[in-house]
Amino acid sequence: MSQPSYWMSQANLPSFPPLGKDLRVDVGIVGGGITGITAAYLLRKAGRSVALLERGRFAGVNTGHTTAHLTQVTDQRLNEMVSRFGRDHAQAAWDAGRAAIERIHDTIHTEKIDCDFTWVPGYLHAPQGQSQDAKVLSGLEEDAKLANELDFDAQFLNSVPFIGTPGVRFPNQARFNPLKYLSGLLKSLADSGTPTFENTEASEVTDSPMAIKANGHEVKCDNLIVATDVPIMGKTGLLAATLFQTKLAPYTSYAIAARAPRGIVPDALFWDTADPYRYLRLERHPQHDHLIFGGEDRKTGQDDQPATRFETLEKALALLVPAATVTHRWSGQVVETHDGLPYIGDIADRQFIATGYSGNGMTFGTLAGMMACDAALGRKNPWKELFDPHRKKIAGLWDYVKENVDYPYYLVRDRLKSAAGDSLADLKPCEGKLLKLGGSKVAAYRDAKGAAVTLSPVCTHMGCLVHWNKTDSTWDCPCHGSRFKPTGEVLAGPAESPLNKVQV
Repeated sequence: MSQPSYWMSQANLPSFPPLGKDLRVDVGIVGGGITGITAAYLLRKAGRSVALLERGRFAGVNTGHTTAHLTQVTDQRLNEMVSRFGRDHAQAAWDAGRAAIERIHDTIHTEKIDCDFTWVPGYLHAPQGQSQDAKVLSGLEEDAKLANELDFDAQFLNSVPFIGTPGVRFPNQARFNPLKYLSGLLKSLADSGTPTFENTEASEVTDSPMAIKANGHEVKCDNLIVATDVPIMGKTGLLAATLFQTKLAPYTSYAIAARAPRGIVPDALFWDTADPYRYLRLERHPQHDHLIFGGEDRKTGQDDQPATRFETLEKALALLVPAATVTHRWSGQVVETHDGLPYIGDIADRQFIATGYSGNGMTFGTLAGMMACDAALGRKNPWKELFDPHRKKIAGLWDYVKENVDYPYYLVRDRLKSAAGDSLADLKPCEGKLLKLGGSKVAAYRDAKGAAVTLSPVCTHMGCLVHWNKTDSTWDCPCHGSRFKPTGEVLAGPAESPLNKVQV
């Protein structure tokens, strides 16, 4: 039956005491999974005082029972999302996931966290036995086409590597060890002196003044963030909270981990189009790989044969990798919403909630922490209306990118796009391209005599990535209009310094 997850069995999280005194802070956070910890970290970095309360151990519930795929590709298929919400809203939802991955990546580098983070491709593919299903194929082709039209890298493949069925390849997705990552964030909070408490269950939230009551003490705060997956009542009152929770549908998802010879399975994310779908990734070790395989979702509390779910997964994995030996079995909960998008935002004045991540808990959970930080700081956030917990129906025209061009994510969004090639041989005379050379993206130009120049593609004004303008033979910045000569000198501001030269 279910055991501690693969992540929990090797976790080395720092421990914290229970709340033992009254406190006064700017922001009180209830819930110590990826959302609460991310929000606490970002707010502390922004100079706000924070208290973080967790009922049990940090990351001990759903965050510790994930399979830790990091992907912008939502559970709801892109063609369905475009049909339901429109192109701009679909692009916004995927951009939100991409922004979350970028946030995780930047935090890892800032805090120097060793958490096995790796950029990998993701493959959405037809299930075994449906390679020739016309409806499945047309849906996959439509997803790839729409993704490219909405400025996301995607490629339809007749045969996905290792799996062998048709699918779509999405580059620049990622994987990591979630508990190693959160351990790094918790250590940062501890080093900063942030009040952080485990074994501290919030028993009540009061309104005047706003406070969290727990362990016979209270934490007074100006803003409240409820990051408990299925929200507690907070100050909305019993009726409002009960009505909101009827909009959520919790499902139990089952997972297994198995030891396998190194290199049998490509280092990538895999998930199929079945309903419920199955998903696969791996974790590298020096002498072997650990495969993490999940699916078989059922409504929570309505599955009287959970053991058969593990048996089904084990048989399916054995067909894919006969040499795999199962080492862990566990289950976790995912929460669905009525329209497939999460609820992230204010449920009442100065009370922020986040729930309904479906199968995108690591990305939407991180995004929710980012949005909670923006809300507490009074900052604009481009996804506020899209994920509004009070939304009725998402519709109408919205110039999404134009309205949010000044949000920090849009200054760096092109960094997750694939380069145009990986060799200087791809360059023709008098041509410029963004290439991936030596593991880094560069702006490369070859002059009429055949000499190549390699430059940093980062605009020296505010850090956006430049694009090659083949009409004028210039490097142009899409954010604020700076222009550079092919060899990097400033042609037009606001940038004042040339593009930096790099050697590859």
